[in-house]
Amino acid sequence: MHSIRNKFVEKVTIGILWADAVDVQRYHAELETRLSHLLAIRMKSLTESEENFRKACRDMLRIGSYKPTGRGKPASEYLLREAMQDNFPRINTLVDINNYISLKYSVPISLWDRQKINSESCIFRPGNEGESFIFNLTGQSIQLRDLVTGFAVCDGKEVPIITPVKDSQLTKTDVNTSEIGVAIYYPAGWNGAPSMGEIIEEFSGLLSRVSENLQIKLV
Repeated sequence: MHSIRNKFVEKVTIGILWADAVDVQRYHAELETRLSHLLAIRMKSLTESEENFRKACRDMLRIGSYKPTGRGKPASEYLLREAMQDNFPRINTLVDINNYISLKYSVPISLWDRQKINSESCIFRPGNEGESFIFNLTGQSIQLRDLVTGFAVCDGKEVPIITPVKDSQLTKTDVNTSEIGVAIYYPAGWNGAPSMGEIIEEFSGLLSRVSENLQIKLV
């Protein structure tokens, strides 16, 4: 795992997972069982404690001029809405693990293909005025000013690839993905449930069934 820096330590704790030899499409029976159970639960409203944590995850993005409302809300809230409408997206085993954890804990998570960018290290910092990236195949872009953004450092240049809202099309996973990075965005100072340790433990447990050489780091 290369050098990873977090310039949001007072507001956002970031859990990093790296895994190699990933089998993107391997059938995962345990995931299917857990996801089926969770989707039934998510047809109902969040509990009071879950709602409080959801709000904390949104509030941690209130940095500078950035407002986590409308299309700028954490990606986990999109998944919650889709689950409540019985329209939860199913992509492949790898993305489904990511989305299951995000939905269960109401926490935004980024997932990227490490082989698609030759990065020496990664830095999480606020996006600057004018910085953006394309996030889907139709060419739509997201403006990154003051948004929590993960930049891959390539030959001294910082390339934005992930945020708690959208991830760059440049490094999105596909059927050929074999090396991945995961970033879990967690409100710094949160003392209630769920804990970052609990989230990482379940994520890494599911991921270990379809990957090798799993590494974990908190920044």
